Amino acid sequence: MRDCASAADRLCDPDHEVSAHWLIDRDGTLLRLVPEDRRAWHAGAGSWGGQGDVNSRSIGIELDNDGRTPFDEPLMVALEGLLARILTRHEIPPHHVIGHSDMAPGRKGDPGPHFDWCRLARAGLSVWPDGESAEVDAARFAADAARFGYPDVAPDLLLVAIRLRFRPGASGPLDARDMGIAADLARRFPVDRQDGGA
Repeated sequence: MRDCASAADRLCDPDHEVSAHWLIDRDGTLLRLVPEDRRAWHAGAGSWGGQGDVNSRSIGIELDNDGRTPFDEPLMVALEGLLARILTRHEIPPHHVIGHSDMAPGRKGDPGPHFDWCRLARAGLSVWPDGESAEVDAARFAADAARFGYPDVAPDLLLVAIRLRFRPGASGPLDARDMGIAADLARRFPVDRQDGGA
């Protein structure tokens, strides 16, 4: 969408069958579109922690960004405040904060490579891996990613999704750094398969 107002119009139009609980403008303005105790339609097809219907198990936050530039500082400050309140209100641990690209690799790419996940992790609002490099093993990589919560998708889509979040700009085949990231996430933040982790 060209701006936040256009996004809000789209998210509030029942003909488009898409919505979110919150929308944050570039200037930091918070717009509540759907009460948090109601289901929104932000996620669509995908899964996390072995469970589908992410819409019914999550709170959707949409961000005003063109996908090609860094996220504006007022937006990030507003997001940090909102996330802190949501995590407290709903007793959500930081490792259950995910992006659309995490739960629907290949279908969704947001929030994209310019989103500062590391900043959220430093604020205790998400997680960041500390893993060392590990021997390349594609089956182990997929198993570790699944243990963290990633869905069962084609290996190339999984690699893109993990790099989009934890190694933006990385390219080439699966490597030792990717292996270390997945292993560390699986070890420190294994998803609870009972609640799906979302």
